[in-house]
Amino acid sequence: MTVAARLDSSQWRRLTIAVVGGDEREQEICRLAAATGASVRAFGFPWPASGIDGVVLATDAAQALAGAALALMPIPGIAVDGSLFATTRIVPDVALLRAMAPGAHIILGRSDHQLTQAAAALGIGLHEYETDHELMLLRAPAIVEGVLKVLIENTSMTIHRAQICVVGQGNTGAVLTRTLIALGAHVTVAARNPIQRASAFTLGAATVALEDLPAAAGSFDVLVSTAPAAVVTAALIDRLPPHALVVDMTAPPGSCDLNHATRSGRKGVWARALGRRAPVTVGASQWRGIVRIIEQIFAAGGNT
Repeated sequence: MTVAARLDSSQWRRLTIAVVGGDEREQEICRLAAATGASVRAFGFPWPASGIDGVVLATDAAQALAGAALALMPIPGIAVDGSLFATTRIVPDVALLRAMAPGAHIILGRSDHQLTQAAAALGIGLHEYETDHELMLLRAPAIVEGVLKVLIENTSMTIHRAQICVVGQGNTGAVLTRTLIALGAHVTVAARNPIQRASAFTLGAATVALEDLPAAAGSFDVLVSTAPAAVVTAALIDRLPPHALVVDMTAPPGSCDLNHATRSGRKGVWARALGRRAPVTVGASQWRGIVRIIEQIFAAGGNT
């Protein structure tokens, strides 16, 4: 693996960075990007009334991207219609991206098929960082705080002594499990991976294999899915108690049939973009991951 070299101030000053789409986290990312000396243009996220020092608010996504060597797009997944997570509809297709600088690069949480094809057609480098373990762990406390807020606002019981199922036990799922147990919840972890189930067991959770989840579902007050696959089906939801809350933490297209949850009289919440609960903290951690990718691009001789 190539060891990434630190960028010096002259390298940053030569960069034009477009920050397109997102939420309050992108405000902090813009601030930190501008502090490097790079030229930064932004569009598609909530803009503070006082502006952001050193950052130009573009009139649209095309203006933000024109001539940009780097485009930073949100970490929440792209919607099923191909649009970015943004305050207005932005579809990163060939027509929108062709104005970027030759040899440009896009950095985002996760691409979809359309963006992957568009980038390949234009010779744009595509860098996904949703699976960056260090970054996910740095973001996890803020995301878990966001989940707690969702549970408090959408149930009539305490988290303490509630029967809560956490589906999936990756980085965020493991931190969520630990936090819920610390708050006194009775937690059951459902996961395919036996090592993840064993790890959850050491935290004090009950565990079930994913295929055995339907048989256990009747006892849960809350089911929270962190699994990156459509595993919480209508049939599984029908096994939950009538009062149960179903929370989907995953990116589009999601892992829970929330429409069925609502039709069945239960409450379903798609808790996307929970990192915005602490935008300064999470924006800074995301920028750390972005900088590492930019350094790798330079180390590999990328045309930035």
